[in-house]
Amino acid sequence: MTGVHQTCAVVCALGGSHVARAAFICLFALIFVSNLAPLSRLLADSEIRSRSRIGKADTSRSARDNAIRSIPIEKLDSGGRIKVASVLSRLSFFRRMPLHVTSCDPDMYLFLVRHPDVVVNIWQVLGVGQLKLRQIDEDTYTVADIDGLTGKAVFLYRSHDTHVVYVASQYKGPLFAKPLVGEGLLVLKTGYVREPDGRYYVTSRLDTFMRVDDGGVEFLTKTFHPLVGNVADTNFIQTSSFLGSLSRTAEVNNRGVQRLAARLYNVEPGVRKEFAEVANRVAKKASTAKQLVQNVAMYERLGRTRDTRKK
Repeated sequence: MTGVHQTCAVVCALGGSHVARAAFICLFALIFVSNLAPLSRLLADSEIRSRSRIGKADTSRSARDNAIRSIPIEKLDSGGRIKVASVLSRLSFFRRMPLHVTSCDPDMYLFLVRHPDVVVNIWQVLGVGQLKLRQIDEDTYTVADIDGLTGKAVFLYRSHDTHVVYVASQYKGPLFAKPLVGEGLLVLKTGYVREPDGRYYVTSRLDTFMRVDDGGVEFLTKTFHPLVGNVADTNFIQTSSFLGSLSRTAEVNNRGVQRLAARLYNVEPGVRKEFAEVANRVAKKASTAKQLVQNVAMYERLGRTRDTRKK
């Protein structure tokens, strides 16, 4: 854990401006990329830089068309298809975040993606988050921010490599005479690779589709779209890095993660228990993988010793 680094200073400076913050909240008030500026207090600059950021964000027509084709429309129920059509039929913004790679156990990654309230509550316990996120049913979360954001996020689809989330939100603040209303889609694509040493690497790509009511579109587009995009990219990378850091902490300090799980106060007891169980599994898998690597190294040394004696 570190103090406030240059990355944090820049992001906080941007987020601290009421105007920039309003634009950020209105466009990207989504559970994975909202209100995360303080997160870099938990991540050293080297921690963020060490994770691969492949390419740049993409807002092109070809990327947008590819992202739309990647939505598993045929696997959504009728309500989900209506929500997707509502966003895409009047699309205001599209952004494909930079591809990001982090070292993270797949079980931990999937659990945290599917239970964002756990991540948000961890930030609250650690004193770095002001976003409020509460689960109200299996697929739906309410979201609120102290600066005037309210809304809900709904998982429309979940699989091992694809998650589709619909978000409807509004912002009430001094910048606008009436509430700014919008809705959006998050399409998270994930790939997993296991290295010979047993360590997993998770590749994440997040496509964001936003629709903002006509009253705020022109203002936000002309003034803040580039700024908002850069802040969102940074927050996505920091969030992904945090998931990896939490997974590695479970490997090396599982007792600490168990204590952290016990301190969570804003998630359902069953979810809190499941988080502790996932952390235990991560620790056991890491221990087994480490022992396997050590055994292989020992056998290789014995083999070299025998070959030397034969000579």
